[in-house]
Amino acid sequence: MTLFLSQNQNQVSIRPFQYRDLDQIERLCQQALSDVLIDPETDGFSLAAQDIQKLRSWYGFLKFLSWFPNPCQHLFNILVAEQEDQVRGVIRVSPFNWTRSTWRVNQVAVDPSGDRSSIGSQLLRYCFESIWEARNWLVEVNVNDQGNIALYRQNGFQRLAQITYWSVEPELLQQLAVTQPDLPNLLPVSNADAQLLYQLDTASMHPFVRQVFDRHISDFKSSVIKAVMEGFKQWFNHTEQISAYVFEPQRKAAIGYFQVQLSRDGRQPHFAELTVNPSYTWLYPELLAQIAHLTQDFPAQSLRLSSADYLPEREAYFEKMGATRIEHSLLMSRSVWHKVRESKLSLEGLQLSDVLQSLQPARKPIPSRVSWLGPMHHSRRDRNSPVADTLSGQSNAISEQPELESQNKPSDQASDHQRES
Repeated sequence: MTLFLSQNQNQVSIRPFQYRDLDQIERLCQQALSDVLIDPETDGFSLAAQDIQKLRSWYGFLKFLSWFPNPCQHLFNILVAEQEDQVRGVIRVSPFNWTRSTWRVNQVAVDPSGDRSSIGSQLLRYCFESIWEARNWLVEVNVNDQGNIALYRQNGFQRLAQITYWSVEPELLQQLAVTQPDLPNLLPVSNADAQLLYQLDTASMHPFVRQVFDRHISDFKSSVIKAVMEGFKQWFNHTEQISAYVFEPQRKAAIGYFQVQLSRDGRQPHFAELTVNPSYTWLYPELLAQIAHLTQDFPAQSLRLSSADYLPEREAYFEKMGATRIEHSLLMSRSVWHKVRESKLSLEGLQLSDVLQSLQPARKPIPSRVSWLGPMHHSRRDRNSPVADTLSGQSNAISEQPELESQNKPSDQASDHQRES
């Protein structure tokens, strides 16, 4: 009985986090996730230690949003691993696209004093099994974080791309702002342009990355509720977001797009997102000059951008421009096929007789000749058979008897005439 209780005490239970867990989560973040680069594209609050206070302030509101379907429903997908009444690990996940076919692991933090591999794997596998609609999983981890990279590889993640983060200093932004950008067809973004932006995103992305991201036209549209929440988020974080795209009138397509998040109080750097058609690489200096013009109306701060290894022309331009590399991260993905192989109720061990029990034969089959030919072919084949030849010979003999009788009658009449004479 004591052994049973000790086993239960050592078991790890995974549950949604509560308000009382925030102090222990903050401790884990300070120990395992110090100096983490916050990605502005990630929806909701990050699990970095400096944002725990925000979770304390908006706990009730975020909990209320998680009770019914809404664009902000999944801002609260935070799970903790509890062992012996202590939080040993925490994980945060969120949907990556509108259809929720691809999910993203935002952060995983495990107590360094515990079993990092075991607790981290249990947190990941719990998310893989409970979120049934996820077909692909994404995670971005620093290239120097070998512990987390090993954890993700152990749970089926593979390398998808390498992301490089760049920083453009305020002095360089002032130099770029001197140049007047040549963008005559620069238009603001609206829901009516979702089709154009979707085509641009498809053309500028590697095919395998595009398949994992699984974006649709709906990912480039904004609903009223989402717009209100985005405005509230900008007001709370003291930021302003501006987006525009370059329209090509001859091809009737978008060839360039940018979205910049500007800091109004100067407490955080500006963040920019660029998407350029690979056939129009000359747009990079023009779009950067346009962004530099926008930053001049706000407090002086550095500009953060990112580039992937499948976009060598972008990295070459940033290098030539004089931007500074500040971080390298590894983008990893995990497909649903790993989930099928790991399931306990696998179909590999099932036999056909176990599945189709109602189709078992009632008796031992008797071998017989089966012909798949039609009746016309049967009649032709029967004519060429020996039996058919015999029957045809008999019929021919019967048909020839009247002819022989008719031939023999004249001879008989001649013999009778000779006798009379």
